[in-house]
Amino acid sequence: MNFDEYEKWAIEFFKERNWYQLDSSLRLNFLMEEVGELSQAVRRYEIGRDRPDEAKRSDSENLGLIKEELADVLDNVIILMDKYDISFEDMTRSHREKFEDRY
Repeated sequence: MNFDEYEKWAIEFFKERNWYQLDSSLRLNFLMEEVGELSQAVRRYEIGRDRPDEAKRSDSENLGLIKEELADVLDNVIILMDKYDISFEDMTRSHREKFEDRY
C-alpha cells in the first residue's frame, strides 16, 4: 500500500469510528501518547527492559512493537494534516526547502 492509499484509508477509518471529529488539541495529546509508546518500544529494542514483571521479547517482537507505534504516530499526523488541509507533498516540499536554506 502506498502513502496516498493508506492516508485515504486512515481518514475513512477514523471517521467511521467517530474519532476524526475530536478536537485537534485532544488529537495532539493522543499523538504525544503514541510518541511516548514509540520511545518505550525503541528503548526496549536498544537497551532492553529490566523489569521482573515483564517477559523478555525477541528482537523480532520488539521491531514489531516499533512498527506498530510508528503507525500509531503516523495515523495521528495524517488526521492533523487532513484537518488543516495540508498535503504530504506541500508539507514535505516546504520542509525540504527550509532545511536546504538553513543548512
